[in-house]
Amino acid sequence: MYTLFVILAVITAILLAIVVLVQESKGGGLASNVSGANSVLGVRKTTDFIEKATWILAAALVVFSVACSFFDHQEVSDPSEIVTNMGTPTAPAKTPVQAPAAPAAPAQPAK
Repeated sequence: MYTLFVILAVITAILLAIVVLVQESKGGGLASNVSGANSVLGVRKTTDFIEKATWILAAALVVFSVACSFFDHQEVSDPSEIVTNMGTPTAPAKTPVQAPAAPAAPAQPAK
């Protein structure tokens, strides 16, 4: 499942890059070279489609990225390792620290 979401995220990222390059910017962009689509759909309809495609692809990329992190596979041989290694999975074993010895007798109050 993880591999599927990674592949979908890569395809979505490539499509998003293409759609962003096709968008008409202040300088005209690559959309000015697509005169066939402009004559059939009209300039405004083409811009609306490209803008909607950008938002949809951006949202899909976010969803696929979250799904990739959710399905990230970390193989664990023993389920108890999850609890014991939760804070520091790669930390070396530490030697236990001994508590200081308790005083032999309580202190006597001053008279």
